[in-house]
Amino acid sequence: MNKASNPARRDFIRNMSKAAISTTLVLPVFSSIACAGESNTGDTAGDIDYTQQPLKYAYNTIEPVIDAMTMEIHYTRHAAAYAKALGEAVKDENVNTGSTTLPQLLSKISKYSAKMRNNAGGHYNHELFWRSLKAPEENNAPSGKLATQIQKDFNSFEAFKTQFTDAAKNRFGSGWAWLVYSNNKLVVSSTPNQDNPLMDLAETKGFPVLGLDVWEHAYYLKYQNKRPDYVSAWWNAINWDYVQQRFSTI
Repeated sequence: MNKASNPARRDFIRNMSKAAISTTLVLPVFSSIACAGESNTGDTAGDIDYTQQPLKYAYNTIEPVIDAMTMEIHYTRHAAAYAKALGEAVKDENVNTGSTTLPQLLSKISKYSAKMRNNAGGHYNHELFWRSLKAPEENNAPSGKLATQIQKDFNSFEAFKTQFTDAAKNRFGSGWAWLVYSNNKLVVSSTPNQDNPLMDLAETKGFPVLGLDVWEHAYYLKYQNKRPDYVSAWWNAINWDYVQQRFSTI
């Protein structure tokens, strides 16, 4: 079903927007969650595990690209719900999280329930998304090995931006746009809902180097239905240092 055509969903989004504008939300901060498995490298070294990690910046750090209220709701409500439901799923389905990494679980996600698929993907995707953001700056661009690979595989950084932007803008309904290392080259893809390229069900499989959340809850309070404006602004807030570190682990 096209989510944009669902009247109940439209009413929910409208009411959430009004409430966000007219009230001051008091939301929990997950700063007490342990940083188990976190490192300065990509998740091939254990960076993204089963636990929601504290943000390394304030909710208003990404402004004006992403407003503080959206960041707070997104992190403490949406992403926290994925992490909680993932914890329930791994317990219910007897996953030994000490011996099975989250990427390993995702690589065999077809063997698990829809709850596991949706929430393992949702948790992984959001943990990558938070790490890939920083305070915005103009002329933001990658460097080093990653920049060289982008030049090789897309002919230019601008050509890559155009292809990625198109994938993000044109993702039907809710989902993600990705820069993926697949078959020894960088490619752009997109996935529906909370799927990602690590999953054995993905159309384009590989290592997700960078991901952009294009669910409406990621941008609706500031951009309403103007997803292209959100995507365009996001380029200035990419933490290319972190993305380069991820790429260097491949």
